[in-house]
Amino acid sequence: MPTLHISEDQIIELFEQLPGESQFKVLLKLTEGARAQREARMKYAESQLRQLCQERNLNWDIMSEDEREQFIVDLIHEDRACA
Repeated sequence: MPTLHISEDQIIELFEQLPGESQFKVLLKLTEGARAQREARMKYAESQLRQLCQERNLNWDIMSEDEREQFIVDLIHEDRACA
């Protein structure tokens, strides 16, 4: 199948010419991919957090939301001295 090269501005212009229902369908299709990528990133991040917890003798699964949040804050700041 030949490849069509059009600019972002052209895509936007074409999109704006679509009727509202068609615009809605296009937006739904675009968000499907974004949602799948987000879910994959979240699963990866959670697996990394579980691993970090395990290395520190903590259990991610039994931690409360507040404990998880504090754990992440501690990770973010572990490389710097706090005043």
